[in-house]
Amino acid sequence: MAQFDVHRNTGKTRRDIPFAVIVQSALYDGYRRRIVVPLVRTSSVGAITNPRLNPTFRIKNIPVVLHPLEIVSVSPDRLGVYVGTLAREGDVIINALDELLSRAWG
Repeated sequence: MAQFDVHRNTGKTRRDIPFAVIVQSALYDGYRRRIVVPLVRTSSVGAITNPRLNPTFRIKNIPVVLHPLEIVSVSPDRLGVYVGTLAREGDVIINALDELLSRAWG
């Protein structure tokens, strides 16, 4: 499992949230948890008011939006099958996390 790997969501929310992307640095692979951000179907999300916080992607031909406000820590065995990587979009994902954590002043 690598940073920006995309896995199927096996939980009860999988209809609206078909995938999750690992955002955790490989420096912490020794820990028993992974930090992931849900990839929500765009059809399940209202208007995107801040595309920097909520960039959109296409995974397995499904349009999805990154939802960093739903970031979560999971056990690796709770992640579904690997379906691809968003490594080429790594800067976009990190910018979204930066927007959430350090750019929202006030």
